Amino acid sequence: MNAPFVAVVSDIDFRTDHGSALGQRLNDLLSACGVVVVKNQSLTPPLFMRAIEHFGELMPQQIKKFTLPDYPLVGFNSSNDLPRKDGKLQVRGENYHTDHSNELTPPRATALHAVQVPATGGDTQFVDVRAAYDDLPDDVKGKIDGLFSLHVHQSSKSPRSLAKLTAEQLALIPQTRQPLAIKHPTSGRPALYLNTGRMEGIEGMPEQQAYALIEYLYNHATNPRYEYRHRWQIGDVVIWDNQAVMHQANADYDPAEYRYLLRLMIKGVALTPHRTTA
Repeated sequence: MNAPFVAVVSDIDFRTDHGSALGQRLNDLLSACGVVVVKNQSLTPPLFMRAIEHFGELMPQQIKKFTLPDYPLVGFNSSNDLPRKDGKLQVRGENYHTDHSNELTPPRATALHAVQVPATGGDTQFVDVRAAYDDLPDDVKGKIDGLFSLHVHQSSKSPRSLAKLTAEQLALIPQTRQPLAIKHPTSGRPALYLNTGRMEGIEGMPEQQAYALIEYLYNHATNPRYEYRHRWQIGDVVIWDNQAVMHQANADYDPAEYRYLLRLMIKGVALTPHRTTA
């Protein structure tokens, strides 16, 4: 593995309460890197919640039908809930994105715990949007300085199909304008903030020009040189910083095989635009 933004931890057991010292170490890792992989865990939903609370306060999932009845803060990703098209699974996270970007205070982090995984496929990919911002030409950095996009449940130009909601459910889903370039809440590093499934153009910019710029930034940020691909094993816990990386799911596995992961989210703060000049 040659991704400098990923830390792999193999010497802790989340079933034991390690207290605040472990929490500080894990938070330092997440802030320094962007993705933390903890191996060889076997966690019930309450133990998973306790483990991820090391990173902050848990926040609710937007789509309630994909949460556990007894533990409503715990979401789940189950292949049994995925539609099929031409015999292939259709996953909701199949292009790069950042979670719940339409929230006024998007989640600081997301965590998944692998309970059951297919023999091959079903990987999750991550790209470092801080490094991607750093590598942008200076004129592009100046161009996106101070630009905002409205993030909704599903953009009219979305490349992926998100969960279908009733009118009543959709009314409860927030819409928020977000910067194209943010100042990371913890490190202060600049980063691109993109979610093509939710971005409804760019404020003050003609539609064709806006979506061309979004496509350019997305294609740049998802270049393989910024990528880490996680191949899941049962017991993995992966936590990622939603303001440092984007991620995507893959449906490249046998639909007859079962894939089931638990999901938690950590509360974040309102995002601050990055400014190239004072």
